[in-house]
Amino acid sequence: MSRFLLRHRCMWHICVAMCIASGLCATPCLASVSAPPAYVPINATKATEAIALDGHLLTIDQIVDVARYGAKVDLTSEARQRQADNYGLLLEATAEGISVYWFNRATGDQRETVLFKGDATSPANHDYVARHSLEAFQRGALSGFSPEVSQEEVTRAMMVVRANAMTYNAPSHELAQMLLDLLNKGVTPVVRSRGTVGEGDLAQLGNIAGAMVGAGEAYYHGLRMPAARALALAGLKPLTPFAADENALTSSNAYATGQAALAVYDGARALEWADLIYAMDLNGLNSSITPLSTVVQQDRPEHFLNGDAARILAMVRGSYLFDADPKRIIQDPESMRASSIRQASAWEEWAALRDAVVFQANSSDHNPAVHVGLGPEDSWELASPQMMQFYVKGGPLSHGQHGYIVSNANWDPYPMANKLENFVIALANMDVAVMLRIERFRNVFFTGIQPQDVLKGWHRRDTSGYLPTDLQQEIQGLAVPVAPTGSALETTVEDLQSQTRLKVQRARQAVSTTMDLLGLDLVEAALWLDVRKAQDPARTFGGAPTAAWQAVRMVIPLLPDADHPATESDPMLAAKFIRATPAARFFAGERP
Repeated sequence: MSRFLLRHRCMWHICVAMCIASGLCATPCLASVSAPPAYVPINATKATEAIALDGHLLTIDQIVDVARYGAKVDLTSEARQRQADNYGLLLEATAEGISVYWFNRATGDQRETVLFKGDATSPANHDYVARHSLEAFQRGALSGFSPEVSQEEVTRAMMVVRANAMTYNAPSHELAQMLLDLLNKGVTPVVRSRGTVGEGDLAQLGNIAGAMVGAGEAYYHGLRMPAARALALAGLKPLTPFAADENALTSSNAYATGQAALAVYDGARALEWADLIYAMDLNGLNSSITPLSTVVQQDRPEHFLNGDAARILAMVRGSYLFDADPKRIIQDPESMRASSIRQASAWEEWAALRDAVVFQANSSDHNPAVHVGLGPEDSWELASPQMMQFYVKGGPLSHGQHGYIVSNANWDPYPMANKLENFVIALANMDVAVMLRIERFRNVFFTGIQPQDVLKGWHRRDTSGYLPTDLQQEIQGLAVPVAPTGSALETTVEDLQSQTRLKVQRARQAVSTTMDLLGLDLVEAALWLDVRKAQDPARTFGGAPTAAWQAVRMVIPLLPDADHPATESDPMLAAKFIRATPAARFFAGERP
């Protein structure tokens, strides 16, 4: 941002303050200035745990442990050595006169502009390179656009993903260590959520860069302050970046990948509850279990379909549903019969997304690619005149090691971008069955009875109204894919955008809204287990449905008393229960 814009932005804030103090601003004027969302710091319950980053084996659970629960991080000796070797090759490339994008050459439409010639570490170049690097980091504090990221876990997820994959790139030792230190010492830069086209999250990682050199603002253990003060309180000195450190940090899709990891983690929790609540629903509706049986599954052998059916059967094993009942209808509504199929399909897309995110987090999405050890003898194209332009023969700065540094398109974040949308579509197709199941419990044609027939003094206090349909339609809207587009940015050099910012935010919202919808389903399921038990106290529901039902009733009693609201008084209580309580507490069986 220019000094002109900074000065005028400050003047605007002063004018607003004077206007408020003088009483000249009417309410509509004040209402137009929207307050930022409240910041949600992490709960560092795993701060005593440590995770070693090697660039190969970072898992979804580990990303969440660092991002959400404050686990510490370090690099393995192998990863540190890989970074150091790459950094040496980068410096050696300048000494050998090789053009390196975003180092001795500029970026974007200025890629043919020579920034300096010769060894970056030489007296003639060192000060220029150091000053250029520091200025780039300082500018990073002003990049992006509001609103700010309001969940600390999102910024930390981005940081741990970058720390892991940056081991394939060429950061200075000081940069790599600073990223670890920010995570381990509770310094979380203020990050603006917009300003990325989802193909290189430069703006958001630029905000991280700014905080590293003491520019901009940061949170220190949840308290907001100038970044320089946060670093001081954490016992850290501002970074002195060098070489291609700006490129090493910001040329990545870590902002999207970190959020995708959170979506995968929470998505599994939602799907586990979907399976368990469906098992409760089967008991509540006095359903036929024939669609889950071996008879049906052997006619349609498919891993996820058969796996989910077996999972539900295991949950309801021991239930009264396996006893003959002359009042049980021969065929349930399709929303009940086909739920396992819809859930199995959601699990399948979840697994594909999980694999894509793990791949994305454990490989380089960086431009340029830096690879030590490859030579012209390793592949025919490497010996071609075109590729030999980027071959570093090796010298003192690289400790004799050779390799290539080449431009690429690795920051195009596919297949992860496609898998995000596929998962949301699968969730939407699952959720329509969930919504319809809730509605079918209101139809005596399927239930054969009304709750008030057997629950003394009970009457429905339904405050949810149209809520199941409303939530399902919200999810349906999120399932509409983001239209592919290509805007000719940087004078047409950067002409593709992946829009992963939009895709991953939709995925996280779809998972969250699915949990809300499942909460409503859980309320209905628990009610109907009460009904079936009142009908016949000898009835059993299977171990997992029974345990979940009893746990729900501990926190959401069926009838009002002096200390608790009625079940229906707050339809979102069950959603809170789902978020706080993993379904695996009640059923530890394998996922499909």
